[in-house]
Order: sequence, then structure tokens, then C-alpha cells
Amino acid sequence: MKSNIELLDTVALTQDIPQRGLRQGEVGTVVELLAPNAFEVEFSDNDGNSYAEFALAGDQLIVLHNQGRGWKVAA
Repeated sequence: MKSNIELLDTVALTQDIPQRGLRQGEVGTVVELLAPNAFEVEFSDNDGNSYAEFALAGDQLIVLHNQGRGWKVAA
């Protein structure tokens, strides 16, 4: 399956990763494309300090669209 995740995308976890102390919904940035459907993701606090960085599969992530990209929702 082809992933639409790109370098520097903002992503959120789709599941808890208890061994890393991370919960579903935590937001990170893709900092490296490791292989098809494998991504190095960095998680940072509100001050920009990194608190976790590791490889994740595409099915563990969802891209958070911004700046006009992505779906448009009619109200």
C-alpha cells in the first residue's frame, strides 16, 4: 500500500505506544523517510524540545493537513 506521508509532514499517532510512553493522538513531525511505509518521527513539546524520536510504520500515523491541503468540509 502506498503511503501519502511525506518528509516534514505533521502526523498524529493512531494508537498508543506504551513502550515509548506515547498515546494515541500525540503529534509529531516526519524527519526522515526510512523505507516505503517507514518513517522517523520526532515528538516535541510546546517549547520545541524533542522528547521522543523513532521509526514508525505508516499505519501507526495519520497526516494532519494544514495550510489549505487536504479535505474541504462544507458546513
